[in-house]
Amino acid sequence: MKRTLLLNRHLSALIATLGHLDEIIVADAGLPIPEGIRVIDLAVSAGLPGFFDVLNAIKTELAIEGAVYAEEASNELSDNVQSLLDDWSVETAKSIRSGTMSHEAFKTRSQTAKAIIRTGETTPYANVILISGVVF
Repeated sequence: MKRTLLLNRHLSALIATLGHLDEIIVADAGLPIPEGIRVIDLAVSAGLPGFFDVLNAIKTELAIEGAVYAEEASNELSDNVQSLLDDWSVETAKSIRSGTMSHEAFKTRSQTAKAIIRTGETTPYANVILISGVVF
């Protein structure tokens, strides 16, 4: 049995296969999934699991060096994402770059992701690209 918060075997396997600068996306229930991109669909119903529930579990195992989210996200959502990234940075003692891009550009960039993790989140623009880092 795993000791970290993240128990989902599909997410753990995905994280174990990532290399430096690989990108994965944690997405709301409505983000279009490009053809041919691996999907780990966690959505059960509207709001379950939530976007931040999944991010908090992932951060216990994944080293990241960057994150990108939609500039159309509300101020509250943006502040919450940035707060989580700041906490992640402190916990790992690694600086995490963050930035925004248009939702249209985000959808285009999603075509090169290693995987998209679909949550049950229904908050508009609750999507983030996580750029894998290294632990050394």
